[in-house]
Amino acid sequence: MTLDELLALPPTVNVTTAARALGIGVHKAYNLIKEGSFPVQTLTMGSTVRVPTAALWRVLEVTPPAQ
Repeated sequence: MTLDELLALPPTVNVTTAARALGIGVHKAYNLIKEGSFPVQTLTMGSTVRVPTAALWRVLEVTPPAQ
């Protein structure tokens, strides 16, 4: 995923998108979430898991441009 793609993400993303940004497979991402060792904060709402984009940026050390 390019920097421009990262900066264009919505406020939260699904696990597939977060895994792509981190350079890991989706199955590995879900396994890490299940183990409690996914490197980014996750939000679980029922059976849906979302990843806050701001938390993803922090882990990847991406700084959004000033508005």
